[in-house]
Amino acid sequence: MPELARAVTATAQAGLHDFILEQLRERNRVSAAFFPRESTRLAAACRSMSDRFLKGGRLLAFGRGAYATDAQHVSVEFVHPVIVGKRALPALDLSIAFREWLPAILTPDDIVMGFGPPEPDPEVASVLAHARERGALTFALPGIEGDYAVSAPSHDPYIHQEAIEILYHTLWESVHVFFEHRELGHDVGAASFLYPYLGTQRQDLDRVAGDVASSIVMKAQDDERLREQVGATQAGGIAQTIVAMRERIALGGKLILFGNGGSATDANDWAIDCVMPPDGARPIPAVSLSLEPANITAIANDVGTDVIFVRQLIAQANPNDVVVGISTSGGSKNVLATFAEARKRGLLSVALLGYDGGDVVRSQLADIAIVVHCDYIPRIQEVQASIYHIIRQALGGVPQHAA
Repeated sequence: MPELARAVTATAQAGLHDFILEQLRERNRVSAAFFPRESTRLAAACRSMSDRFLKGGRLLAFGRGAYATDAQHVSVEFVHPVIVGKRALPALDLSIAFREWLPAILTPDDIVMGFGPPEPDPEVASVLAHARERGALTFALPGIEGDYAVSAPSHDPYIHQEAIEILYHTLWESVHVFFEHRELGHDVGAASFLYPYLGTQRQDLDRVAGDVASSIVMKAQDDERLREQVGATQAGGIAQTIVAMRERIALGGKLILFGNGGSATDANDWAIDCVMPPDGARPIPAVSLSLEPANITAIANDVGTDVIFVRQLIAQANPNDVVVGISTSGGSKNVLATFAEARKRGLLSVALLGYDGGDVVRSQLADIAIVVHCDYIPRIQEVQASIYHIIRQALGGVPQHAA
């Protein structure tokens, strides 16, 4: 019987391998069509954003369901930039009560982003229209009406959301270039490694916008290359994860997800996709430890940030659960502590990592480690989103040849 079980598992993983590669290729096809088409408009929109921020405007973001996590993500990127030396910009996630909250605090200088599924959310569109009437700069992601309105990059809800994440990451990365050229006119500062074409001489902003448009295409191409690398080096680990999760879920287990910052929003997105999947798949039990602000702040205040997830894991974990940590560095103390606790309790653990996998890999703290080998956080997060969405797709409807 053990030999038969191993044979079934090997067959399942082999069938999943082809599924994973095709899903990665489809994402690259969408990216290669979408970003060259949108890059010029995106650069112009980013220039308009810089005008609003310099006037004292704020970024107000919102969405429903899984798309609320995009509002969380874009907010943390602007408030807490990952590039050292970049200014913190005012941004808020209003998703919890956006219909009431946004009109109450909106000013004409604000920037408003509404996130939704491939078929635009009428409630999101209505609030965006109100914001535009009051003079705000509006982004409909997706939508028909807005200062920047874009059709869904794909009818697949997961691929659509991944492309929108790249879109708002490029806005965040590029807005600082316009700041620096307006205020300094001669030096791109800490962003120079991202924009080597910008040199040290004053350039007019029309020229800068053209260069930013080119950089947006380059960023999407970087993602496309990373997805190819993931397919070549990580498909086996992804397939192993899918099979292992399916086994634990069949035994009554759940996914316990966690991460910090942008990775927290990814953990939240993954958990929401599990319990209310956008593609009509069956729900899967999952919780995100990053979606508990009262627990996080209470534990951080009373004990310390290193145990904000460990304390929750101790309360939530059951023997058949799968502990899933998302980290770009693989070195955060609270991530390492949580994987150590999972190992102590005999729980299956999966790590979704960047760089070289960090201390999670070096210390072999996770049973399965899937690594996006890149040293730039936005690109890591964008490709990590592709990976966990593919895992979710496979869990909800594994192809017949892989069953």
